[in-house]
Amino acid sequence: MGELVPGGNALLPDGVLRIRVPGPFDLSVLITGEDGKVAGDGDFVFFNQPSAPGARLDGDTVTLRPEELRRGAGRATVVISPADPGTPLGRLPAPTMTITGVGGARAIRFTPPRPTHETVLLLAEIYRRGDRWKVRALGQGYAEGLAGVARDFGVDVTDDGGQPPPPPPPSPATPPAGAAQDPDGLLGLVNGVRARSGAPAIALDARLSTAARAHADAMASHGRLGLESPDGTSVFHRIATAGYACLTIAEHIVSGPRTAAEFMDYCLQDGERGAPFRDPSVAHLGVGRAGGGRSGEVFWTVLWAQPFTAAGLARAAATVRELTNAERAAAGLPPLAADPDLTVAAQRHSEDMVARDFYSHTDPEGGQPWDRAAAAGCRHRGIGENIACGQRTPAEVVRGWMNSPGHRANILKPEFSHIGIGYATGSRAGTYWTQLFGSV
Repeated sequence: MGELVPGGNALLPDGVLRIRVPGPFDLSVLITGEDGKVAGDGDFVFFNQPSAPGARLDGDTVTLRPEELRRGAGRATVVISPADPGTPLGRLPAPTMTITGVGGARAIRFTPPRPTHETVLLLAEIYRRGDRWKVRALGQGYAEGLAGVARDFGVDVTDDGGQPPPPPPPSPATPPAGAAQDPDGLLGLVNGVRARSGAPAIALDARLSTAARAHADAMASHGRLGLESPDGTSVFHRIATAGYACLTIAEHIVSGPRTAAEFMDYCLQDGERGAPFRDPSVAHLGVGRAGGGRSGEVFWTVLWAQPFTAAGLARAAATVRELTNAERAAAGLPPLAADPDLTVAAQRHSEDMVARDFYSHTDPEGGQPWDRAAAAGCRHRGIGENIACGQRTPAEVVRGWMNSPGHRANILKPEFSHIGIGYATGSRAGTYWTQLFGSV
């Protein structure tokens, strides 16, 4: 596995190439000459025009046959945009592009830095150099939408085909554009509790409610509670598919109460169940309620979330590091210093586990923690890694690691001097944490 960094180059295997970018993205390819311009609109391969000579799009994969590209073509630029056109890329998991030859030969991977407000990302360009083909990692963002990129490459695109610019992020107390209605009346009851406890009001979010309703319907149709449907779709998959990127997430999966008031009374009887009602960090609510089964039992999915921000991610990572160093101080050990390269590698691994739906120190290509550290530019002599999933707060995840002998040993290893923290939400467990340690 070759791991590219922005601006990096790699030689590609001869023959057919398969370019895959999994996740909630639309994949496109622009075929151009050496001047970087298309010869015509037929050189734009995307969901409404999935093929051109030498290139074919199937879902999240482009099959490219460089020697069969149209005459004069010398480049193929790989582009992604959100599957939901109104969603900035910064609200989605970081994309990872993998290029393989026939039989999986010489796999090459590139994960760009997480975008922010951009709605389109130029991931890479595949180009001819002499009689061979190479790939160059780009990671260049556009805020003008897919139509703007196409125009820059010379495609004639009408205004109707472009993506709208992303809406400004809503304030926590103000419903976002297209906010869900509250047919069950739960939002008003929740904000009444929050007002009495001193927590700010929250808004009902249409995306969260879409996910919550789908999950409640799935539970009702099968007549049983669970974070996952029988087909393996978790409530967190549904949240990502709906286009909501979480920094924090909490959920109530409940059956029995028939009204919003009964649901709230049930939750507030228990301190842990009632915690989200008063949590000041919660900004948005999603509500789903469905009746099903022979008994007519009512199933609820209620989601409590704080939207993702880069600043929020940095705060969560800093808190994990502070708690980790407090444990080291209690054991008489020096603190671990934050390391930017370890942080990049740790964050990539958390995001990769979410995007490709796995949970392991070994990635699907067999990469190990030290491989990821080296790919991010780390030069530490020793590398260690802790991972965790499902814990909802920094305190909870550090407490869990300290209660596990192997993870505790990494945290308290005297030789380690530096640390990087990764955190991402989604997939089956909801939250995925990575600690990557390095020794000088």
